Amino acid sequence: MTLRIEDYALIGDCHTAALVGKDGSIDWLCVPRFDSGAVFAALLGTPDHGRWLLAPAGEVTAVRRWYRDETLVLETEFETADGVVAVVDFMPARGQDPNLIRIVEGRRGRVNMRTEIVLRFDYGSIVPWVRRADCGISAIAGPDAVTVLTPVPLRGENLTTVGEFTVEAGQRVPFVLCWHPSERRGNQTLDSTAALTETEAWWHEWAARCTYPGPYRAQVVRSLITLKALTYEPTGGIVAAPTTSLPEAVGGVRNWDYRYCWLRDATLSLLALINCGYTTEAGEWRRWLLRAVAGNPGSTQIMYGVGGERRLPEWEVSWLPGYDGSKPVRVGNAAHDQLQLDVYGEIFDAMFQARQAGLSPMDDGWRVIARLLAWLEQNWDQPDDGIWEVRGPRQHFVHSKVMAWVAFDRAVKAVERWGRAGPVATWREVRAAIHRQVCERGFDRAKNTFTQAYGSPVLDASVLMIPQVGFLPAADPRVTGTVAAVGRELMRDGFVRRYDTTVTKDGLPPGEGTFLPCTFWYADNLALQGRHGEAAALFEQLLGVCNDVGLLSEEYDPVAKRLVGNFPQAFSHIGLINTALNLLRTEQCPNAQRPNGGSAEGPDPVR
Repeated sequence: MTLRIEDYALIGDCHTAALVGKDGSIDWLCVPRFDSGAVFAALLGTPDHGRWLLAPAGEVTAVRRWYRDETLVLETEFETADGVVAVVDFMPARGQDPNLIRIVEGRRGRVNMRTEIVLRFDYGSIVPWVRRADCGISAIAGPDAVTVLTPVPLRGENLTTVGEFTVEAGQRVPFVLCWHPSERRGNQTLDSTAALTETEAWWHEWAARCTYPGPYRAQVVRSLITLKALTYEPTGGIVAAPTTSLPEAVGGVRNWDYRYCWLRDATLSLLALINCGYTTEAGEWRRWLLRAVAGNPGSTQIMYGVGGERRLPEWEVSWLPGYDGSKPVRVGNAAHDQLQLDVYGEIFDAMFQARQAGLSPMDDGWRVIARLLAWLEQNWDQPDDGIWEVRGPRQHFVHSKVMAWVAFDRAVKAVERWGRAGPVATWREVRAAIHRQVCERGFDRAKNTFTQAYGSPVLDASVLMIPQVGFLPAADPRVTGTVAAVGRELMRDGFVRRYDTTVTKDGLPPGEGTFLPCTFWYADNLALQGRHGEAAALFEQLLGVCNDVGLLSEEYDPVAKRLVGNFPQAFSHIGLINTALNLLRTEQCPNAQRPNGGSAEGPDPVR
């Protein structure tokens, strides 16, 4: 029976990540990187496509799970008629190769346990050659090899490695899985107890740097840890999610590969980290960005591989039936060559806020910014594919134009505040031209709302960003009218849709869940308008759809009452962090002035 998306939890080592189900099965793991082929792909198929089950052999009467304090160490406790046993899952800091450790701990009584290890390389397509090894097994096929070390005797059954054992109260039984290139030997020994202690200590030290002082610290820290887990440590790139093809509507075709670094998502992740005191990550991301976008400004992409790779060809994995039958399963993302003008605003705002947060100036970075601005000056008035990566015709999307305005606004501020060199008079002129055009062509006076695109009657929740980036004050009648229109037309059972898929020409069949980041944006707007009680109530409602360990996917189906979309999703956790900060700031300083938002007045929104 297919687990719900919310039945999974995340573990990772800041190189890759795994999803662990409530049933004790690891159903997703790509090695050695987030975007590598999966060795466990049952999430998008069946157990025959790869998984690792470790659970009681008999009937389980109750399951409880949690992360140990402020860490990414997962503990799942199973209760049976004979006793209680826990499985502790984690991935220690990367050495030469990735390791995944599972420790079984007896808590009460005497529990019979069973493990089933189905190793399948390349998204479930390759059955490796499995051999017995000292204290475990080894598996090899092509470039991939895996060793599993454990004191439990293992044997082969129908292309599956199985083992049975009994654990009593106080006993600990370790399992260590190590991936390594097949041309050399992998890890032959690892002290699982020491690795657990070191991993917990590392996460505790990292989480302790959080500066958020408000009432939602537990939820904010969990989201920050999730964002850190989605960071590729060698380069500083941040993936949008560790999964591919989890559907935006179960049974639908809106299934995309999110294991790449969107400039937008990575930038917003960076801003959330900066706002909570994590400036080191900002520096690492800034260096990744400069490497990724180096070259012709007109060739800047909306997304890159975790190492800065540009070619991300999209193909369908024909042998995988998809999550709960949701096909196709896609690897790669064809949207990598789309034109999305908003990413320039995201980049410049991030660079601006990083400098405001105390990061030292980078002359190379400013030269890149100046070149990108020169390109944007000539192209901001072109139609593009928009923030939602529609696979329909290009349009003059309002959100894209607003974010182009942000790019020039932040460049002007950099000149005014820090003496940066540049054609500031021209940048001011372009900024004013964009602002004027958006207000004239992107606003529907009859409906009193900004729209999805110029000349379109369609409403789009992305325009909720207008006051947050400082384009207009939150109290401006055009903004309050827009927020009211979103509440009327796009709100469904208390959650906000991106747009109406039955009327927007996005090149796909209609149907998707409500979009959690947009719902957080709606709460932000309520807070900025002084409607603090309503904003707080909506935020509490959003916290209520986090799963039992505090994780969110991209979307939520309010009818089926379940999470949908790739999981966990950076964009959603960014929204959670920012709304928590906005609620705190608007409550404490209702008349504070926005320091970096151009024409906005009123509270200082976080984004």
